[in-house]
Parts: sequence; C-alpha cells; structure tokens
Amino acid sequence: MSIPVPDYLSPITAMYNKQLMPEIDILILSNGPGEITTWVRPVVKALRQQLGNSTQVRISVVLSPCPNASGKEAAIAQSYPEVDRVQAASHFWRFLLTGKTAENWDWRTHGVVLFLGGDQFFPVAIGQRLGYRTVIYAEWDARWYRWIDRFGVMKAELLSRIPAQYLHKFTVVGDLMAEVSRGVKDAGCKARQKQLIGLLPGSKPAKLSQGVPLSLAIAQQIHAQKPETEFVIPVAPTLDLETLAKFADPQFNSMTEHFGGVSAELITTAARPFFKTNTGLRIELETRSPAYDLLAECSLCLTTVGANTAELGALAVPMIVLLPTQQLDAMRAWDGLPGLFANLPVVGSSMAKIINWLALRRLGLLAWPNIWAKSEIVPELVGNLQPHAVAEFALDYLNHPEKLAAMREQLRRIRGESGAAQKLASIVKEVID
Repeated sequence: MSIPVPDYLSPITAMYNKQLMPEIDILILSNGPGEITTWVRPVVKALRQQLGNSTQVRISVVLSPCPNASGKEAAIAQSYPEVDRVQAASHFWRFLLTGKTAENWDWRTHGVVLFLGGDQFFPVAIGQRLGYRTVIYAEWDARWYRWIDRFGVMKAELLSRIPAQYLHKFTVVGDLMAEVSRGVKDAGCKARQKQLIGLLPGSKPAKLSQGVPLSLAIAQQIHAQKPETEFVIPVAPTLDLETLAKFADPQFNSMTEHFGGVSAELITTAARPFFKTNTGLRIELETRSPAYDLLAECSLCLTTVGANTAELGALAVPMIVLLPTQQLDAMRAWDGLPGLFANLPVVGSSMAKIINWLALRRLGLLAWPNIWAKSEIVPELVGNLQPHAVAEFALDYLNHPEKLAAMREQLRRIRGESGAAQKLASIVKEVID
C-alpha cells in the first residue's frame, strides 16, 4: 500500500529523488525521414512520459547519412519539444571516429545509446567510446548481440534466429510504425459526402519529377469519370510548397510532357493552399505533419514506394503503389556501391539507367505492407505507367467498395501491435535503473 506524501514534503521528496538519480544522457541514433517521423517522434514522447521533463534527463539526437534523406531531418528532430539537441548527418563520421560533435557537446557520466535507424554497428562503437549502455530497436534483423545490452524487437519471429545464450537481452515490443494509428480512427470510419483520394508522390526530386505530373494526370482522369471525388496531397515535412509546385510546372519539369501535359498552379490565398490544374481541378495541399487524421479519411491513396506505405498500412488505408520508369536515370537513391556509381559525375546518368534496368528485372515486393505479409495485398504498378490506365485501375476499386474493404481488413490483420514506443521507453528506463 502506498502512502501519499503530504504537500509540504513534496520539495524534500523531489530533492531526495534527484540525489538518487544521476544526470542521464540518452543519445538517439537515427537517419532517414521515415525513421525521424515514425520512430523517433513517438519514442521521445514516451521517454519524457516515463522519465520526466527535468534537466536530469537530456535527450540528444545524432543523425547518420541516409540515401533517402532530404537534408531537413535535423530541423524536424529539433522541432520535437522533447529533444534537447540535434546533430545533422553531415557531421556524423567525425563523431563516429573521434567522439567529437560539431558543437563539442559535453557528455554525462551515465547514459544510454538508443538505436532508431542506421547501421546497427554504430551503437556498438559509440556506446563503447562513451561508456554508455546500448539499446537497439530491431524490425527484421538483430546484429552485434554479443556487445549490445538490450534489444526491443518488432515480432517474436526474430527470436528464432538468436542464439539461446543471448535471448535474455531481447524483448518483443511491437511495431513502432503502428504508433501512427494510436488515437486515429480507421479509414472509412468518418462519413464523407465525397470520396477523398490521397496523392503521395514522394519528397525527393527523383520521385517528384515523375510522381507529381503522373498524380495530377491520374486525378484528372478519375475526376472526369467520378466528379464527386476530392483529392489531397499531404505535403512531406521536408518539402516546401514552392519546391513542390515546380514539379507541376512544365517550364521547370519536362516530365509533364510524358504524362499528357497536365500542369498545375499553386494557389495560397485560401485557408488551405491548393493546386489548380490546367483543367480547373482543385487538389488540396495539407501542410500539417503528420496528417494521420486526414489520411484515415481517404478511401484510397496513390503513393510511391517508401516509409509512407508503412504509415498508410498502419492506418489501414487502401493504397495503390506506383513506380513509373519513364525516366530510369531519375532513380538514384540506392544504398552502397549502386548508389555510389549512380551518382558519379558525367557517367552517373548512364550508370543509373543500367542499375535501375537490372533492378527492375529482379524487383520483389516494394510496399512495406506487402513485405510484412510476404504477399501482394496492396497493388504495385511498375513500368511505363500511363495516367488513363492507372485511373481505370483505381476506378475499379472506387466503384467496388467491397474491394477496398477487403484490402483494409487485410491491412488491419498484418498491422503490428501498438504500444511499442512505451515498451521501448521502459527498456531504456530499466537500463538506466
């Protein structure tokens, strides 16, 4: 039985607890835009809920290079009120090799390195250098378990590959991606007079150059046959409206010609900015991030590959995944040597075409829900995509709501358990204690 502390003793109790608990540094290692928004965001909130907002616990985020990064990941992480300090990826290698940050951060005697994206070797090296305990969140694979103190894993299936003598380090916490669905109604629950279709063309130039004009052309084709449909583009947090608008402008983006010459003008005078296409179609632009409540209202989303497919899957939003190949040299965001060759000066474009041609011949499942399910539960359209053909494919789903309902139910079934952020924060607290 707990005995309540009288109010007049609260300052003394707080001072006593402060003396018991040393000052702690929590160093979070992460990398790409998907990890920053869907992993780091819920985990830092959970850490503050369990460890408090006092200066006794300092949360730092250090980013490592990522081929899919936009360069704005540090600013996004810094915008989280739970985070005290952030270092951008451009300074990572110096930190890994020497232990020195760009701003010469000080480090407390006691701390934990928490891995939320990148290479799992990084927490091993940095934890050893700082003398900190180490915790890794592992989705599909766990490495370096001899030297890492604790693991939080997405599913129990991963444990079958771990030697018995290290299993005590592992805890099944669930799917961090499933955190996006907490507090958000499932898709289709909110009644709308018109069907809302989400367009997610990507956030990097390689995808936007094809994704924006293709999405606009598909939207016009669908609207011509179903005038009651509405469209929205949830703008990636790493993208500003003016940059996005350039990819809808034929004077800036020559790829518009490959998709029927559909263009759009950015209108910012309304309460919510929108694109107005050359045929007068209005496509809303949602700048809130994450706009999970809006995505949950969508009957269907047309999306490129990436972390957005995981977020839509976690929200159980039906989707069609598009990978147009009209401009093979545009896709250069590969890891390792392929990415290095594809971005070489002079020969990079030719190398990118060869690499992408070879890759497309061997492609497996692309969308995260399909990777999780090991089967294609959301359609993936790859190749020389034409707006009218994709529109007809989407209209078949829109005209048959039972197909959308079946896809939505499959997405619900494969969705990992929520609550992973709180469980991972509890592991960090145990390590600190």
